[in-house]
Amino acid sequence: MRYEMNSDDKIYLENFYKKLERKLSVQCDRLGSIMPYTTENGQYFDMGQRHLEAWTNGFYCGILWQMYHATKKEKYKVNAEKIEERLDEALTKFVHLDHDVGFQWLHTSVANYRLTNNEKSLERSLHAANILAGRFNTQGNFIRAWNDSEKMGITIIDCLMNLPLLHFAFKETNNYAYKHIAISHADMALEYLIRPDGSCHHIAKFDAKTGAFIENLGGQGYGLNSSWSRGQAWAIYGMALAYRYTKDEKYLNAAKTCAAYFLANIALNDYIALLDFRSPKEPKYIDTTASACAICGLLEIAEFVPELEKSLYVESSLKCIKALEKYCCFDVDKDSILSYGSARYDRSSDREVPIIYGDYFLTEGILRLLAKDFLIW
Repeated sequence: MRYEMNSDDKIYLENFYKKLERKLSVQCDRLGSIMPYTTENGQYFDMGQRHLEAWTNGFYCGILWQMYHATKKEKYKVNAEKIEERLDEALTKFVHLDHDVGFQWLHTSVANYRLTNNEKSLERSLHAANILAGRFNTQGNFIRAWNDSEKMGITIIDCLMNLPLLHFAFKETNNYAYKHIAISHADMALEYLIRPDGSCHHIAKFDAKTGAFIENLGGQGYGLNSSWSRGQAWAIYGMALAYRYTKDEKYLNAAKTCAAYFLANIALNDYIALLDFRSPKEPKYIDTTASACAICGLLEIAEFVPELEKSLYVESSLKCIKALEKYCCFDVDKDSILSYGSARYDRSSDREVPIIYGDYFLTEGILRLLAKDFLIW
């Protein structure tokens, strides 16, 4: 195994994986090539039919590719390729796409190419990378998040997780423009999105014409200067991935600082993330997807720290998994595994509900600990 664990933890993870694989296998047969987001009456609806450009539309495909790699069962590959093909319409029109093309095509085309060397998938991946690179503001050194004309100067912490698409494009083309953009955006995030204590702003606003920083804004958390937990998880994982691709210590140090802040806060709530770490005590909202994403970020950090530091990140990830298990449903007749995911503080429709990226990060985390995963990011 990649990470040092005691025998009890190894047995626990193997048993968890058996339940996970059984559920995902049945779900694969039932769902086919839909693009889930959340459930209605215990069943996923197809977000691809409602909104083909939705940023979450790649995550189920990511689960399928992870399971194909882990099990070599062809059915996962078949459905994953169908999802990738369905997304072609969004990719070719591209007018409604934004910075989240990384989330969409890392989990579909990049994953496919890495596992099968499919040249069409490489073509799609580079097309998506060009869309992402085209959003770079050269004056402010940031990737624009959204498309609204009044938001031309807006960037968000989430985009750190899209930067691996640019690093992938650099590796495949040796075009340094991709790498320079990824590094410039990561440096911007260090200065304007990550606070010295390891907490994060969700949004930074710049003058789109001059690139001058204007202000930080509240976003999907409680409000201005709060600490939205999934944004914290994006920062942990995103900065750790920035280190993977650059080997610049400042990114690893940032990931560790964000992780320390995250772990200190979840320790106060039995290792389950509150939706926002700086919000009123009541009402109390949690976000299991933040914990699941952070697990993967902690394990990414563990890949690169000295041997005597690794246990902090591995054992903390195990504590998070064990805490999340009580929110898991392994009933094969119901869709989704992880419940109580929250997209944002101010919207009840997808607060404390099953959300597909929670299942993705939970699956990735379990597979990483068992050395059955492959790198999508």
